[in-house]
Amino acid sequence: MKENSSDKIQIGNKSFNSRLMLGTGKYRTIEHAVNSISSSECDIVTVAIRRLPTNLKNDNTTFLKFLDWEKLWLLPNTAGSQTAEEAIRMAFLGHELACQLGQEDNFFVKLEVISDPKYLLPDPIGTLKAAEFLVKKGFTVLPYINADPMLALHLEDLGCATVMPLGSPIGSGQGLNNLANIQIIIENANVPVIVDAGIGTPSEATMAMEIGADGVLLNTAVAQSKNPEKMASAMNLGVKAGRLAYLAGRMEKKFYANASSPQNQISK
Repeated sequence: MKENSSDKIQIGNKSFNSRLMLGTGKYRTIEHAVNSISSSECDIVTVAIRRLPTNLKNDNTTFLKFLDWEKLWLLPNTAGSQTAEEAIRMAFLGHELACQLGQEDNFFVKLEVISDPKYLLPDPIGTLKAAEFLVKKGFTVLPYINADPMLALHLEDLGCATVMPLGSPIGSGQGLNNLANIQIIIENANVPVIVDAGIGTPSEATMAMEIGADGVLLNTAVAQSKNPEKMASAMNLGVKAGRLAYLAGRMEKKFYANASSPQNQISK
């Protein structure tokens, strides 16, 4: 993708400073969730619509009330949807909840259609079907997909604002098992590529960014760490380091050693 001068990430009609997006599930306490989001310095927070009350104003238990929604952007996700129709309903509910937080212009949706209860792998046919409908309805669609280069191109052609290939299965912490296919997706994409799911360490987040990913979305690696706040900060630094390394361009690999201070230079 072409880079803009400020190096913000552009998704749909909005730009963001941080290339790290953080999920909100699996935290042991509300305090861990709120502090981790702050430590990560992220701009986008994704929330599963199914876990939220339909009326936030009358609910005093949700952690969303502890977040500053003038600084954060809600990314509702359709997690738990087994069909395209379910995901579409969740997307519309997500917009209603965004409105309750004062984000009336927020039509973002992280599209997840997962009919497989064991491996939690996304359904490509259901995802395409839901994406096509939601794009036509004016949503900014961020689809979660297998690392399938052809599927990524089809979703981009439909008008999706990003593609979000998984590094490995959700919550597994296995890292970038699909690295070769992710690289192909990055090479061919004209929309941001966000690596989503499977990242377990900051070094893996760095690797995703070094190969040219535009951002990283993660949750379990932070929420289930021994110190979520510190891990969120580490992930932030890992994403920044990988991005800078990608922009800088790594040195060429060589088959033989090449002294950093050649003898003819020393003698002079």
